[in-house]
Amino acid sequence: MANFVKIKNKINKFNKRLSIDGDKSLSIRWALLSSQSLKKSKASNLLLSEDVMSTLNCLKKLGVKIKISKNFCEIIGLGLNGFKYRNNLILNAGNSGTLGRLILGLLVHSKKKIKIKGDKSLSKRDFLRVIEPLEKFGAKLNSNYGKLPINIQGTNYSKPIKYFENKGSAQCKSAVMLAALNTFGETIIKAKKSRDHSELLFKHLKLPIKIIKGDKFDIIKVIGKHNIPSLNYKIPSDISSAAFFIVLTALSKNSSLRIKNVNINPSRIGIFYILKLMGVKISKLNVKTYKGEKIADLIIKSTNKIKPINCPIKFNSSAIDEFLLIFLVAAKAKGVSYFKNLSELNQKESPRLKWGSKILNKIGIKNVVTKNSIKIFGNPNLKVNRKIVVKNFLKDHRVFMTCVIAALSFGGKWQIFDKDSINTSFPSFLKKISYLGAKIE
Repeated sequence: MANFVKIKNKINKFNKRLSIDGDKSLSIRWALLSSQSLKKSKASNLLLSEDVMSTLNCLKKLGVKIKISKNFCEIIGLGLNGFKYRNNLILNAGNSGTLGRLILGLLVHSKKKIKIKGDKSLSKRDFLRVIEPLEKFGAKLNSNYGKLPINIQGTNYSKPIKYFENKGSAQCKSAVMLAALNTFGETIIKAKKSRDHSELLFKHLKLPIKIIKGDKFDIIKVIGKHNIPSLNYKIPSDISSAAFFIVLTALSKNSSLRIKNVNINPSRIGIFYILKLMGVKISKLNVKTYKGEKIADLIIKSTNKIKPINCPIKFNSSAIDEFLLIFLVAAKAKGVSYFKNLSELNQKESPRLKWGSKILNKIGIKNVVTKNSIKIFGNPNLKVNRKIVVKNFLKDHRVFMTCVIAALSFGGKWQIFDKDSINTSFPSFLKKISYLGAKIE
């Protein structure tokens, strides 16, 4: 079967309701934390993507019992420092930076050597940012110049640390928090604002965590060596997956969409605020709190006039996975949009800031890109009539899906390769797109 899609026509108007797959960040964190409990944990609406399956497979290799059925996943954990495995075990994180970095935090007490490896894309990404703090706990980590593969051997006498996380990386912060769980004493993290799923889960589980919130940085204090209770969880829908449909609706004519039960964690909805500043019609209904996370239905309507934006950098960390889509909206604005301090985009599955510029070039939108910023000269009358081929993007799932949204929004004859990349985070993406009426070959 050909590993590409062809799109020849823009999407017709639609008025639909849609459900989105479970949140990937929460799915992975649920699995990792459940493995540290001595009790049985159960999750429904778990995202069964390649990243999450890689997480479950790694835990199985570490001796954790896992049962997966159509409607739920069940994990019987082994407790803190309870993993059972052979020496020189190899764990494959696949494409998942979240798994690759967070699981290292759980292995600071690993008595036997373990190797963590990943696919071609993950092996290009920076792991030094987690190696340095985890070594402070006493673990030994040997890497390929700060990249995968990494060999880790833990210590029997880990000590609490003080750690300054200044990149706004939730993965680094979470890896240290997980390491702190298995360490006597109080670990103190000063962390630049980023996603707080781990903090909310710690609070829900009543683990000893104290958070002092600041304007730009939070102080997080974790006291280790406390038993972790079971975590029964209905995973809410992923805002990063919903974002593709938000933008498609905004850029389509005479269309509206209601997306149900979406995780609207404030540390994740930068795209919501950015798009509202650009004039996109988006609102929330049925807002509620579930196990610390805010959830709501999102209502989106077509937007006739899109305004340019000098994007406030305060939204960068809470929209980091959605900027490729935001760039598409800026392409349709009347005026020049400017996005800065985005070097972290190039630490993702592919150099996404560069790919954002490439996609804009392909649809005929002038832009100026630097190593950490992009200026986009929008065209409210944008129509694409050319033939466009997209490939060699390191199988970055978000590049693939963004190109699908561009094709359906602006037109043109598109051939987009590596469609199997969506299995990383959103296996049902093309099925959901077809449900809205898109014609994809």
